Amino acid sequence: MNAATSSVGSPGQLLFVSGVGTEVGKTAVTAAIAALAVRAGRSVAVLKPGQTGVAPGEAGDCAQVARLAGSTVTLRELARYPEPLAPDTAARRSGLPALTLDQVTLEIKELTSSHDLVLIEGAGGLLVRYNEDGLTLADMAQATGGEVLTVVTAGLGSLNSTGLNAEALRARGLRTPGIVIGSWPAEPDLAMRCNLADLPKDAGAPLLGALPAGVVATAEGFADRAAAALAPALGGVWDAAAFARAHPA
Repeated sequence: MNAATSSVGSPGQLLFVSGVGTEVGKTAVTAAIAALAVRAGRSVAVLKPGQTGVAPGEAGDCAQVARLAGSTVTLRELARYPEPLAPDTAARRSGLPALTLDQVTLEIKELTSSHDLVLIEGAGGLLVRYNEDGLTLADMAQATGGEVLTVVTAGLGSLNSTGLNAEALRARGLRTPGIVIGSWPAEPDLAMRCNLADLPKDAGAPLLGALPAGVVATAEGFADRAAAALAPALGGVWDAAAFARAHPA
């Protein structure tokens, strides 16, 4: 059975951006979707429930989104912990309060009432814990009815992590528009080229883009690069079939 799929386009859309792990390109994908929505004239908010590995006053993921997608994006961060750990562990070690589901759902309710598109960027993967009760991004999506877009890696080993993530989505009845490769290299190897066909099978959902490595290096022209790397379902013009033909296995 495949995960339920849909597209990102209706007013008041709520989309969670998760990943098969950390450092897979979630912030880049979040910024790309936001930049295209802004260019289309939509009001956009980005929420980072738990930011880790960033000290007070330092620029976090929200600052990266603002740099790339523009100052009109509403940015919210609910908790910040200095050590680069899972939010639950980071909160416990820092002595700072952990997030609660009520905090998250109240913030999302406020943002969705006043924006066309609300993007929620997770920390790590779908089942990373945010508090001692085991709160996860999956729980947040279930509680708010949001869809979950998964950012995956391109190379060897990605099929298993993508399949496991898809099983977790299906087990919780969560809808997904698809998956996005968070970083596509200039010279992809054989496994990467084969994965263009295999990743959607394991995800049970379409491949909706492949962001080129280094896409976030500069803000100039970022929306154009985002449009070329994301499918129409996410606001761009990228075509999965054409991309696969350009990178034959």
